Amino acid sequence: MSEPTAEEVEEREAFLRVAERARAAAADLAPLPRAAKDAALHAIADALVARSGEIVKANEGDVARARENGISEYMIDRLSLSTERIAAIAAAVRQVAALPDPVGETVRGNVLPNGLDLRQIRVPLGVVGIIYEGRPNVTVDAAALCLKSGNVAMLRGSSSAFDSNTALVGIMQDALRSSRPTEPQSSTEVPADAVQLVPGTSRDSVKHLMRARGLVDVLIPRGGASLINSVVEESTVPVIETGVGNCAVYVDAAADVDMAVDILVNAKTQRPSVCNAAETFLVHKDIADAFIPKALDALRAKGVTVHGDDRVRAYDPEKVVAATEDDYYAEYLSLDIAARVVDTLHDAVVHIRTYGSGHTETIVTGSQPAAKRFVALVDSAAVMVNASTRFTDGEEFGFGAEIGISTQKLHARGPMGLPELTSTKYVVTGEGHLRG
Repeated sequence: MSEPTAEEVEEREAFLRVAERARAAAADLAPLPRAAKDAALHAIADALVARSGEIVKANEGDVARARENGISEYMIDRLSLSTERIAAIAAAVRQVAALPDPVGETVRGNVLPNGLDLRQIRVPLGVVGIIYEGRPNVTVDAAALCLKSGNVAMLRGSSSAFDSNTALVGIMQDALRSSRPTEPQSSTEVPADAVQLVPGTSRDSVKHLMRARGLVDVLIPRGGASLINSVVEESTVPVIETGVGNCAVYVDAAADVDMAVDILVNAKTQRPSVCNAAETFLVHKDIADAFIPKALDALRAKGVTVHGDDRVRAYDPEKVVAATEDDYYAEYLSLDIAARVVDTLHDAVVHIRTYGSGHTETIVTGSQPAAKRFVALVDSAAVMVNASTRFTDGEEFGFGAEIGISTQKLHARGPMGLPELTSTKYVVTGEGHLRG
């Protein structure tokens, strides 16, 4: 193995300095009261609006480089910031400030037979590393959610948004330095180091974050499958997997056809580029003749390309593309959808188990027994009955903002709101109790 270059050593040392400041800030941030955190969030929101010109200017450089590099207009739209978008980001920060503070909440508690008072309470995770792609709005969203839940945010966005992210983090840090609690008794302030940007734009800077076990408590990757898989496979820091969504809509034999068409079209087209959009629909053979022609017409009207098996293609062989095995695994994030006719509800479940990502599945049915069986058999983070997959969302669930949708089973599953950004500890109070 070759010796690291001077630049690589410098980048590593810069990362360690930032991570150590983050670790120290986490200890100071964890015990702060809600008033201090809310004051800091409002200061951040105000500063983003007041200094939106600086942010837009930095963002223009990122956008110009993205166009030079041939980035798609869709990705450029996600990268771009305007005064209006910054105002919306600031409004989202204020919404986070209005949410209940999970820190200190008692999850469960009781007095034991020996008289000890036992309480399990929520505490911050500590330093939360977030690795994400070219969406600078995530820089602020993630920082706000971490701060509200008492965590320090270590942010590593894509190099395509580096100037935008640098400006945003700098403004947030300045706001934290100037913020004051709204209540006189809350005399402590949120440390400016509570929001950190991982230095550097190289691949090594990502690796430093993924291998900072002992300095970083948890990593949350936000992006496509390749990003998430890379973080999961290479990280020594515990990872919460979020976001990959190969969601299916199953139209049962007892479905209302018009309802099923409406749900399918909404699930696919309301916003096709997000993880809770439908990527597959499955149709029971007994309803296929009534459903598929209407569904194909409705999807085609929205510009959707259907990739179907032979039984689906039989309804329109010229316009339905022949599905491959890869199509059923695909998270298209586009106006494409895979389709299959199944003989039974169990066959639909087997398909979902084989190809799905464990995100969200929907059954459309008028049969309560069928709905209960589907819910029991499908092992996904969310299962819908007669509702669009698009409802798997923290705000739609009434949780407020979310940092992502977890598709794993440990610690957090489904939309991750503020409580999911906490761990717990047990507080045991006695009166001189001794164990015999």
